[in-house]
Amino acid sequence: MTEQANQPEVLWPLVLYGLAVILLVAGMLTIAYFIGERHKEPATDDVYESGIKITGTARLRFAVHFYLVAMFFVIFDVASVFIIAWAISIHQVGWTGYTAIAVFIGIMMSALFYIWKTGALKVGPDSKKILKAYHKRINRNAPT
Repeated sequence: MTEQANQPEVLWPLVLYGLAVILLVAGMLTIAYFIGERHKEPATDDVYESGIKITGTARLRFAVHFYLVAMFFVIFDVASVFIIAWAISIHQVGWTGYTAIAVFIGIMMSALFYIWKTGALKVGPDSKKILKAYHKRINRNAPT
């Protein structure tokens, strides 16, 4: 069977299909280039949002806390997928699976406790003051 896969007679439908795809894509791009509209007014590149005129740039700088919360959400969301997969197959995995998921949940809970204690979840207006006080307390208690 492996000898048959290397013969050109077997590969010609694949090559024909690839050429057909390339020709179809090239044809669609060519037709779109010739038929498509060409205009360049000053308002072409402006953002239009419900009739409201733009007031500034769309490139806003967000605080790093928003990205941290998003990363934590993704991490714990993926962890929930593992827990759900374990719950679906609970009868097949038995006590070994129960021990493994208990260790996994323990690790995730300790990670959640750690990020909570370090103040990574604090994104309110008082968060900078709270974080400064926490780091001062940590640095004061640190051995020298």
